[in-house]
Amino acid sequence: MLHVPSPLGTLQLTSTENTLFKACFLENGPETDSSTLPACLTQAAKQLEEYFAGQRHSFDVPLHAQGTAFQQQVWQALQQIPLGRTDHYLGLAKRMNNPGAVRAVGVANGANPWMILVPCHRVIGAQGQLTGYAGGLRRKQWLLEHEAKMAGTYQTTLF
Repeated sequence: MLHVPSPLGTLQLTSTENTLFKACFLENGPETDSSTLPACLTQAAKQLEEYFAGQRHSFDVPLHAQGTAFQQQVWQALQQIPLGRTDHYLGLAKRMNNPGAVRAVGVANGANPWMILVPCHRVIGAQGQLTGYAGGLRRKQWLLEHEAKMAGTYQTTLF
């Protein structure tokens, strides 16, 4: 386990020996000695630092995908939403050729264990409104604005 500081609070990263198992926000977390950590944790921490500095647009950390086949399909679809762009649950369901699975897509999106690395924050309401995010709506808005700036699509008022 590794605690990584960010502009939005501390991220707790958990891994197996070779794959990232989970990334979630904590309000406070102790620093961890990185010399004894699996390489995937230090790789994830470095990539998150680069992301928050505006230098990284995507992640290539090996992920430990433990979920149903449907959840994994949704998590793959989330990774196809480009930086600086958003989608909504119906859009994801349609891209997965399953437009009737809107609610199931929402549940799978909410079960995403890799905050930021698998960009569930890029999913907003069909009318453009912010919808739930396990890290809180203020963090979701910050992430979307940060990514819009990196992508050059930032507007004065995003929502």
